[in-house]
Amino acid sequence: MRRALMTRHALMAGAAISLIATLPAVAQTPAPTTPAPTTPAQAKPAQATPAKAAAPSPDGLQPGEMYMEADEVVRDDDAGVTTANGNIEVRYNGRTLRADRMVYDDATGVIRATGNIAVVNEDGTSEYASEIVLDDDMRAGVALGFSARLQENVKIAAATAARRNETIEELTKAIYTPCETCAADGSPRTPTWSIAADRVIRDKERRIVYYRNARFKLFGLSVAYLPLFWHADPQAQRSSGFLVPKASASDRRGFSYEQPYYWAISPSMDLTVSPQINTKIAPFLNGELRKRFYSGEVSMRFGYTHAKDFDGKGNEFGPETDRSYILARGAFQVDEKWLWGFTAERTSDDLIFDKYEVGKVYVSRGPYVADDRRLISQLYTVRQDQRSYFSAAAMTIQGLRPGAFNPITGLNSGENDRVFPVIGPLIEGHYEPASRVAGGRLRIHTNAVVLSREQSPTDLTQRLPGLDSARATGELDWRRALTTPGGLRVEPFLSARVDGYRIHDILTGVGSATRKDSMTRALATAGVDVTYPFFRRFSDTTVVIEPVVQVVASPDAKQVVIGRTAAGDPIYLNEDSVAFEFDETTLFRSNKFPGYDLYEDGLRMNVAGRAAVLWDDGRRANLLIGRSFRADRNEVFTARTGLRTKASDWVVAADAQPIRGLSVFARARLDNDTLDVRRLEAGANVANKYGSGFVRYLTDDFDINGVKRENLDLGGEVYLGKNYGVSLYGNRDLARDAWVIRDVGVFYRDDCLRVDVIYRREDTIIGRLLPSESVSVRLTLATLGGSFNSR
Repeated sequence: MRRALMTRHALMAGAAISLIATLPAVAQTPAPTTPAPTTPAQAKPAQATPAKAAAPSPDGLQPGEMYMEADEVVRDDDAGVTTANGNIEVRYNGRTLRADRMVYDDATGVIRATGNIAVVNEDGTSEYASEIVLDDDMRAGVALGFSARLQENVKIAAATAARRNETIEELTKAIYTPCETCAADGSPRTPTWSIAADRVIRDKERRIVYYRNARFKLFGLSVAYLPLFWHADPQAQRSSGFLVPKASASDRRGFSYEQPYYWAISPSMDLTVSPQINTKIAPFLNGELRKRFYSGEVSMRFGYTHAKDFDGKGNEFGPETDRSYILARGAFQVDEKWLWGFTAERTSDDLIFDKYEVGKVYVSRGPYVADDRRLISQLYTVRQDQRSYFSAAAMTIQGLRPGAFNPITGLNSGENDRVFPVIGPLIEGHYEPASRVAGGRLRIHTNAVVLSREQSPTDLTQRLPGLDSARATGELDWRRALTTPGGLRVEPFLSARVDGYRIHDILTGVGSATRKDSMTRALATAGVDVTYPFFRRFSDTTVVIEPVVQVVASPDAKQVVIGRTAAGDPIYLNEDSVAFEFDETTLFRSNKFPGYDLYEDGLRMNVAGRAAVLWDDGRRANLLIGRSFRADRNEVFTARTGLRTKASDWVVAADAQPIRGLSVFARARLDNDTLDVRRLEAGANVANKYGSGFVRYLTDDFDINGVKRENLDLGGEVYLGKNYGVSLYGNRDLARDAWVIRDVGVFYRDDCLRVDVIYRREDTIIGRLLPSESVSVRLTLATLGGSFNSR
């Protein structure tokens, strides 16, 4: 009899736990943020594995076992009622239930628990009720005075929480909030925001949550009311629903409202559509489609409208036409060594991203990355293991930068995509044998590329043929490291390389007449790196000083000459070393040209001194000063590099973290004779309890386009008390003495909400877009996230 009694106690206690544990999901009101599609591992079919004994829970109970205790258990056989009284505690499947009283009626099969009911779950979440009533089959039940504290600090309260059957659950007079509801002194506090509803119904079969008379409250005031609405069940693995909207007002588009909607098409596929409604111009549709496959995934962002063009003030002109963009990528793992992928980036309008404020455009989607305001479409495959690497690719580029200024129209033209080469194939390979060669490591490199250009960039007023070229390269690279007992480190190195070229459509200088050429060349380099670090320990500081010397020798290199200037100077083929800077990162490259077309030759020596100060409390400071010397001038380097003369410009680089929350850096190139600053990049970052910010400064006497560049970029936030603050951002073109962008914003923030109101002025003319002003509002709610594709 006693044994049967304890079994019945276990059943009714387990039933109560099961009921209350299923109820909190009903009131989880937030619209779902975009989840990732099912991963390949999740998509694999289940495999049969031998059954293993489950590990016991921290309280020592095996899965399915139950522990129950109470001050008193009374069995009334005549009435068929079992009652447990006083300090009831039940532990079952990682959960702990506490209550003052539990009653089970044999005749009706009803279980009733009352008094300070609490369930503490294994993940730390908890649910509370004043009374629970449940039928014997656990198909239906109700909890009175229900509340819960869930993950991410979410709180739920309801007058009643009912389970109608296995698929329908309901809350009445429910409220949901992730905000704090108690002040620091324990007194009640109105949550920053909350959602209240008369009834909340969860249909697990349809995976939908319905609301009756829902009210969104901000600082206790109702700011939105919906008599009926619904969204996907938040506990569904993947849920469809509305995402956080984005609103702004500008003189380009007028008032703009963008409302994204997320559609979970299947366990491995989803779609986000985000229509943008504008008062001055036609609507625009943004979207993103994602699909997960067993071996990889595809992601495609897109946008479309059928509308007229418009200027910076929202004035429409020209015919209506289709305007669209696509930003897509895909990557697939063939096996553990091989993968292949692609990117597709194209737009029908060079200014479409600026016109409609499409963010996150110029980001890496594949192994090859284009410059800012340029799109790259590529197809590639890669094979890699511990000793070798191989890749093959083909790609095209679309330029979106403003072109030359037209004084008649007052606008900028766009880039001519015909001057960009079609690249393909581009082949690269590396191999490092496991065995040592002459005590050092040997690497074998191969590289080949074919470039086809439709139009020459030398004179865009004429449609001259573009240069086509093909190159194949093979290289051996050997290096060995030796360290003496005294700490001197010596690293000798050797490299030998062979290049083969075939070049077509070389302009002769007479109209559109062209010629072709082919050549081979052999290149070699021998050198040694020598370093000798000194360090000394002071009380709480370590100081390291390290002189570095590199001596390199190369025979005269046969450069690829494709023409002559009017002054008779040679014009070198240079497809892959147009943009590089002489700084601390390139000082000790044996060949300072980053590509293959140009090659550094002659006898030269690179020297530098490095110093570091490291404090035990985390502070640090680093400094490098160096330069390059050569036996003869090298006219292959452009004048802007500072490397033409026998003694190069000085290179200086420093960074420091003098106090917690502050870091500074600077890198500069100084004239070899006058020490005038030829190029300087400096900046600082700060973060503390009063705010955060950054500043960047760049000046360059001659950038890759041959013009002076000077720019200041700064931004940050200043906290005005606990909840309010001001945000600032500015980008100023100091060479033109004009602002590019200026942002000023105010914000409110607390533990569960942030509201930003930002004023922006863009002062530069981009193509047909004149300077503009805009005001945007950004709302970020805890558990709901921020705006779709926000900048």
